Amino acid sequence: VQLQAFGGGLVQPGNSLRLSCAASGLTFGSYDMGWFRQAPGKEREFVAAIRWSGGSTYYADSVKGRFTISRDNAKNTLYLQMNSLKPEDTAVYYCAGTPATRYSGSRYLARPDQYDYWGQGTLVTVSS
Repeated sequence: VQLQAFGGGLVQPGNSLRLSCAASGLTFGSYDMGWFRQAPGKEREFVAAIRWSGGSTYYADSVKGRFTISRDNAKNTLYLQMNSLKPEDTAVYYCAGTPATRYSGSRYLARPDQYDYWGQGTLVTVSS
């Protein structure tokens, strides 16, 4: 199984960026997917998650209204559209997958320990 996150970079505050996560070696449509991030000196935190079908999405309060998670099961790809970026969004962003059969509520999807597979991370730096 491989999850490859890409699309990070340096962006000015207020601008946008779209992250992608390409999945291989798993039945992508059978997995709930999430985005997490980790800033220097801080713990990994939940950003957003999406159910296997794309029918339900969940967001951390800090990104709600600015970020949008989506997926294309035909392309085995997960996305995170990030708008109105702030300096505090600076972090390494990770995509992760958990079997959809394990789902037990939205709080479950916010827990890093519930995910089986992780991407290598992509750095997002928001700075002027």
